[in-house]
Amino acid sequence: MDEVSHRVALNAIAMKKKQKTANKSRPATKPRVQNDRLKGWDEIAGFLAQPVAVAQRWARSGMPVTREGRFLYASREELSRYLGREAGLDVPVRIATEGTDLSADLDRALAYARGGKQDRRKKAKR
Repeated sequence: MDEVSHRVALNAIAMKKKQKTANKSRPATKPRVQNDRLKGWDEIAGFLAQPVAVAQRWARSGMPVTREGRFLYASREELSRYLGREAGLDVPVRIATEGTDLSADLDRALAYARGGKQDRRKKAKR
């Protein structure tokens, strides 16, 4: 089991324990919405599916992070654009998570790959 899935499993166990011990008379809390802003190295590294040391190294080499006081923040959108630039693409990279439908991304990638091959064939005929 890799570190990220292990961390997710531990969080799920902790949440179940909290739900059992919660007072029944309190209203149910709203489900946590996925925030665009990541706070701290753990959240940033989790989003990137990389160890914290790798995220810190990438930040030193130009990955967009913002320090506000003693806290460090990064935007999911900015990180996706950064990864796209680093991969040599002109579009942001989409970080896949559980439950993410990647079929549209796959279609776009296949169309891009096919388009690139057709251009090469045209150039070879000339």
